[in-house]
Amino acid sequence: MSEPTVSAEFLSGLPKCELHLHLEGTLEPELKLTLAMRNGIDIGQTTVEDVRATYVFDSLAAFLAVYYPAMNVLVTEQDFYDLAHEYFTRAAIDGVRRVEAFFDPQAHTSRGIPIETVIQGYHRAAVDAANFGVSAELILCFLRDFSAESALQTLRDALPYKDQFIGVGLDSDERDNPPAKFAEVFALARAEGLKLTMHCDIDQVGSIENIRQVLDEIKVDRIDHGTNVVESPELVELLRLRQIGLTCCPISNSFVTADMKATEIVDLLHAGVKVTINSDDPAYFGAYVAENYRALADRANLSRDDMILLAKNSFEASWLSDDDKQMYLDEVDAYVAAQS
Repeated sequence: MSEPTVSAEFLSGLPKCELHLHLEGTLEPELKLTLAMRNGIDIGQTTVEDVRATYVFDSLAAFLAVYYPAMNVLVTEQDFYDLAHEYFTRAAIDGVRRVEAFFDPQAHTSRGIPIETVIQGYHRAAVDAANFGVSAELILCFLRDFSAESALQTLRDALPYKDQFIGVGLDSDERDNPPAKFAEVFALARAEGLKLTMHCDIDQVGSIENIRQVLDEIKVDRIDHGTNVVESPELVELLRLRQIGLTCCPISNSFVTADMKATEIVDLLHAGVKVTINSDDPAYFGAYVAENYRALADRANLSRDDMILLAKNSFEASWLSDDDKQMYLDEVDAYVAAQS
């Protein structure tokens, strides 16, 4: 392996914003076992090593088969708080100054957990993240393999707590679940003043049509993953013109496909698309956001200027106010100057 083009220390300290992070995907084996014992839940494992051995998969479907059952240990508001608090604490170590984090209420309400338990636990942790220098907001995601009616009911149930999340998203299994299926619920969310994003996972059947739908029909503010857009120069240009962020996750890409998609990410970056780097489900993929920066830099032989651009993109693609974006961009410049 060649020497890294940018030091791990520089990348760890570089101020950054994480825009593609599933809170349920930060459930480390140690916490999963702790919560199982706290709540008297038999998960079939009795040691951290046993739990870690179950975090094995080689495709998106295999990952989801591990991911959703693990959530059964999340029961009380304090459980959701503890999960998010652990992530925000870890993110601060990676130089994360802002997080807009996903959560999946249907994965919990479908097993009898009240939606207010989920939202309020996560929100308390987001507020407390400010204690260690992290600005945090929540994005309520709908599970696309549930019905559109379920998504609509979930949004209606969540609206009394609208001040506790900033936007809505769409995740889970994309097969036969195109963006247009959820047009009504996303239109309602937009009418309620919420921001919109949707997963367009890598190498899915109908990827380009799904990306077209999110841009032309749903009119999202951001796209999660989305690197298959390189197959359509017209859509790449549309992304560039609208300056719509892509929240890419190199290391998770390499788990669910045979490729990190480094070439596509770098081509889009150099084409002027607002590409960002994120960790997705770091407890399962074994890498938080700074490690994703490092892995991409090493794989694609990126320069320090490229990595600085990715960090700046992360703030520019966020849903911060213009003034707050500029504050963080100035912080990036100050950090770089101090490291020169």
